[in-house]
Amino acid sequence: MKLGSSRPSVFGNCLSRRPFSSQQITSAEQQGWGVSEQPEQIPETIRQFEEFIRKDDFPCVGAKSALGRGTLQVHACRSITSGWDDVRIHRQLLDWAFAYRKDPGLFRSIAFVFDGPDDLDEKAFEAAMWERIQSLADKDAWLEQKYDPGVSSDPEDPHFSLSFGGEAFFVVGMHPHASRPARRFHKPVLVFNLHDQFEQLREQKKYESIRSTILKRDEALAGSVNPMLARHGEASEALQYSGRMVDEDDWQCPFRDKRADNDKE
Repeated sequence: MKLGSSRPSVFGNCLSRRPFSSQQITSAEQQGWGVSEQPEQIPETIRQFEEFIRKDDFPCVGAKSALGRGTLQVHACRSITSGWDDVRIHRQLLDWAFAYRKDPGLFRSIAFVFDGPDDLDEKAFEAAMWERIQSLADKDAWLEQKYDPGVSSDPEDPHFSLSFGGEAFFVVGMHPHASRPARRFHKPVLVFNLHDQFEQLREQKKYESIRSTILKRDEALAGSVNPMLARHGEASEALQYSGRMVDEDDWQCPFRDKRADNDKE
């Protein structure tokens, strides 16, 4: 089953938050960035996540910019250890990818805040995160979505990135027991950032300055430099997704994309 390059927004039952003004909402909907806003049902965790991003010491200026522009989309889901919301999450990622191709722009992120569990240590969170990612990738493959040709599907490749709806994504995992304070939110969260945005920043010669700002702010918050951070092409970004410090030589990524197997046949 193959999907076209444009499709209606399908959001299922995941509750979403769209921090837009009425004018921004109209403009966004006209451009295909439609989201059902349900103010009376917005879970407190979504508001709390937005406040977490707004905190003065939160280091990611890109996320702050997305929130300020109304281009940070946040959804509340059930447990990160369950596949309950996987179909809905995948549909939202497809809509996000299709809308981005229609109107590329900077500082757009889509985040999924899970209700729990709250007691996962770093290894358990990492395992749950990859289970969700694997499930989402399997759905993308089943729908015959092409893997973004600008990145590799091999998690050991320095040019690896995830791909949904033909667009590459970088994932930032957060949870209550993260060792880095910038990743330490009181609920599990998966934030998906479009990889093409990083390339746009490089073309505009803004990438290094923004990266430097984020690194300095993160060091000020944590008291140390994050040893896992690397530029795309230097080391596989899969090492960075969960936020756990791992040894590149010993760590094995559990993710395998089915489309990579098809390419070898």
